[in-house]
Amino acid sequence: MSAPLNPQAKQVLDMMAASGQPTMDQMSPAEARSAFGLGLKMLQSKPDPVAEVRDLAVPGPAGQIPTRYYRPHGTTADAVLPLCLFFHGGGFVIGDLDAYDSLCRRFTNLSGCAVLSVDYRLAPEAPFPAAVDDCWAVTQWAATQADALKIDADRIAVAGDSAGGNLAAVTCLLARDAGGPKIAYQVLIYPVSDMQGETESAVRNADGYFLTADLMRYFLGHYLSDAVHAADWRASPLRAPKLKGLPPASVLVCGYDPLHDDGVRYAEALKRAGVPVSLTELPDQIHGLFSLDGAIPAAGEALAALSKELKAALQ
Repeated sequence: MSAPLNPQAKQVLDMMAASGQPTMDQMSPAEARSAFGLGLKMLQSKPDPVAEVRDLAVPGPAGQIPTRYYRPHGTTADAVLPLCLFFHGGGFVIGDLDAYDSLCRRFTNLSGCAVLSVDYRLAPEAPFPAAVDDCWAVTQWAATQADALKIDADRIAVAGDSAGGNLAAVTCLLARDAGGPKIAYQVLIYPVSDMQGETESAVRNADGYFLTADLMRYFLGHYLSDAVHAADWRASPLRAPKLKGLPPASVLVCGYDPLHDDGVRYAEALKRAGVPVSLTELPDQIHGLFSLDGAIPAAGEALAALSKELKAALQ
């Protein structure tokens, strides 16, 4: 790599290696979800206070979808705010509202947006395209709830990390093709953009940097019930027939991440399609950075920078 591994990131990786615990790809999905949640509690910063946080149930294609709604610290109850829907990471298999509560609290305070975090269905119990369908359903619902949520329906954004970045990108494609709701901005944090083939960064960072090649195969093996689904643009947005007409984007990638090239390739494809893109590269960082901010201070700086871009876009 062109930059040495960040010292705090190395400490996190060394701690994981020294724990003696099995890796998530050696666990059942239920065990992996528990281990992920417990691990994050030790590595995240203390949750920020916010003006409001409440859990909401949103009608979905297979029943109620749990969501969590946040409003920034210092916001009055009647203030009309932009809204950012947040789709969490976790390989479509792990992750939930609690695991991302700390991140969403920081995100709402830094961006000035209300944030709606979506607890979409997980694989293998609900394989592709269940997560897509849930995120799309919540997006459509949120656009009709401007009065109830005290949001501006003309200033709706989507954001997500890893699998959530994939779901945010796909939601933008669905909204464009459906003629609405209008999405004003997308924030894609080390997103999965193509589930077919293997990139150079996936080979270079296949082992030793938290998200391993074995773990990616584990996640995708649970999410895609048929290998043919990898070519579907709802799984691989880079393979969409066209990217023209999508909302402006902030894309962030990390150098020591198998998904580095996924994010770069999608950013470049968006640019070729005429979509304004801000690409941030963190050459010394690892996948999952934003969920490890208690141990890696650079995570907070990176989130603040992305939040600033989002805030400016939704002014």
